[in-house]
Amino acid sequence: MVAFSPLEESVLGEIRPRDDEKNHIRTVARKLVHAINETGLATGMIVGSVARDTWIRGDRDLDIFLLFPANLPREELQAVGLDLARRVADASGGVSREKYAEHPYIHASLEGLDVDLVPCYDVPDPSAIQSAVDRTPFHTRYIKDHILPYIDDVLLLKQFTKSGGIYGSDQMTEGFSGYLCELLILHYRGFHSLVRAAADWKPGFLVDIQDHRVKTFHEPMVVIDPVDPGRNVAAAVSLSRMCEFIELCRGYLEKPGPAFFSPARPGSYTFEEFESVIRERNTAFYSVVFQTPPYIEEIVVPQLRKSMHAMVSLLSRHEFVVNRASYCMHSEKCMVLFELLVDSLPPVQRHFGPPVWSRENSTRFLSKYQDGRDKGEVFSGPYIENGIYVVEVPRRYHVAGELLSSPELLEIGLGRHVRCAIGESREIQNGAGCWDEEFSGFLTEFLSQVSPLTSTRSRMAPGRNQ
Repeated sequence: MVAFSPLEESVLGEIRPRDDEKNHIRTVARKLVHAINETGLATGMIVGSVARDTWIRGDRDLDIFLLFPANLPREELQAVGLDLARRVADASGGVSREKYAEHPYIHASLEGLDVDLVPCYDVPDPSAIQSAVDRTPFHTRYIKDHILPYIDDVLLLKQFTKSGGIYGSDQMTEGFSGYLCELLILHYRGFHSLVRAAADWKPGFLVDIQDHRVKTFHEPMVVIDPVDPGRNVAAAVSLSRMCEFIELCRGYLEKPGPAFFSPARPGSYTFEEFESVIRERNTAFYSVVFQTPPYIEEIVVPQLRKSMHAMVSLLSRHEFVVNRASYCMHSEKCMVLFELLVDSLPPVQRHFGPPVWSRENSTRFLSKYQDGRDKGEVFSGPYIENGIYVVEVPRRYHVAGELLSSPELLEIGLGRHVRCAIGESREIQNGAGCWDEEFSGFLTEFLSQVSPLTSTRSRMAPGRNQ
């Protein structure tokens, strides 16, 4: 194994959990497992990074699974499992609430920790899983059996990706999960060799530790689950997040520094700063704000992404040129934000018809727009340009805000729950009116967007705090 550099040893000294943290979280975990086992209904199991000793100092997340017999009906698993999880949390003095993934589980705040109590099936092997969470105990056992020589490497990689803003497989981040970090370290046998290899990654590269892949995957990054040959652990990683990791690795190889392991301190514009920046850009900003649909992030965010792309297409079809767009989900409200290079257009619009040699279509086109000429609804045409019929007609929407406020917005390919929310609570703002204190961080990030390496290097510049 390659020795860590003085920089990396210093970082490890800051991110390894302290003994008192370890003792506290393990004591709480053992109490919960004992309480589950005492009921005789299920077997408790510590899973996740705490079970694998790959958690970073200050992390307060504890995952406890309740393993039920595999022959228990699914409805009974949910009812009995949820009831038992809630009773265990409440008896331990926690404040609990029900949350949802593939099926309900209990989230509790308990002795300073965020605890997830998750019912699952105790199946004999991964091929017998009945829900996605049934796979997690096998992940824990596999990593515990292999990770011991590389725990510090995993800690460095997790901190490296957290600082780069690419840690997390949730829908908003589309980045690296903890389990993916562990598998990459195992495959490359350490942090240094992973960084050197990743600097040359290309989309579509494959990692298959067990050499047991049973299907083809088409995501940018493919890391076959060692306990499930039909699953890509890296499926959540977007092409952008993958390329940001490549860039960070190249930057670290070129010039390591503590900023690679120190997350940027987020700051937000004030309204006056926001107004000044958009004035300098001299582009047109529009926001669509609506009530957040009452569903979990895993459902809402993909619909937000789909809806944003549909809105961009709508604006582009009407010749409003979009420079960039993004979206943000908060608990109460969502925002879709657009920066337009063109948001005001003249009354005349060119409309292209069929080629002249398409006789039947040409006849219909000429007839339709001849009627329009007779009614004063055509500026010019129809005329022929390079063999194609063209007509110049009045533009329906002169300003982008009119289009975004129109019924057409609800007729495009929005996500189902997003369409419903927009139909009930749409607010369209433009320019400085897009400012919303709740979304100040999102607006700031949009306007000052840089790649993770650019951000890291700016914090390494002389005179900058790291």
